[in-house]
Amino acid sequence: MPLTSHLHKLPGADLVAKGIDDLHQGECSIHALLVLIGARRLREAGLEVPQCAEVPSQPELALYTALCEQGYKDAHARYNAYVRRLVSFESALERFQPSR
Repeated sequence: MPLTSHLHKLPGADLVAKGIDDLHQGECSIHALLVLIGARRLREAGLEVPQCAEVPSQPELALYTALCEQGYKDAHARYNAYVRRLVSFESALERFQPSR
């Protein structure tokens, strides 16, 4: 399922939608890496997550490295904030979905 208008209201939806768009474009952006971290759980909840041609073996490490490379002095705090928002989105998405 794509991010429909009602899913855009879930916490963290902006990050997930951007990450999915980036994956569709073949970009391995910070947002795409975040989506790759949660890909299994997002797919299990019914969201279509595109495959990435160059999936890092450890997307968590790749995300942290990307944040450091972009010059964030607070890369650790930013990483944790992104992951918290992803988990919030996943939890809300699972509650939103009808029982399977």
